[in-house]
Amino acid sequence: MTSKTRGIRVSEELESQIAREAEERGKTWSATTKELLEEAVRMRRAPGIVFVDGPSGRRAVIAGSGIDVWEVIAAFKHGDEDYGELRKNYDWLDETQIRAALSYYEQFPTEIDARQAREREWTPEKLRKELPFTAPLISRR
Repeated sequence: MTSKTRGIRVSEELESQIAREAEERGKTWSATTKELLEEAVRMRRAPGIVFVDGPSGRRAVIAGSGIDVWEVIAAFKHGDEDYGELRKNYDWLDETQIRAALSYYEQFPTEIDARQAREREWTPEKLRKELPFTAPLISRR
């Protein structure tokens, strides 16, 4: 991805808030501002999607649910992209939430596909090797 340098005017209060975010995350002001802008544009283009921190970094989540977009899309693909089946599998999500996830994927498929590929790498063997403490106690004997 090509990047361009641009000047931006921000209020002192906003500059201070971004500086605090940058310090908390151990990033530069510029990198933090870029991340915030990218997320803001994505949230504006896909209303109902927010970004949250987690063990695997920042990720797109359906607002009010805690469910990652990639999880819903994985279920959608697994169900042969049958919308009715998806609604049954996620019956606690409303129509707007489901459509937000589908819209986000339609606009940003590379991000979601890459996350799904990383998740598929977690085989039982890899899990036992890298996270042996997750094995049931009975099998540790």
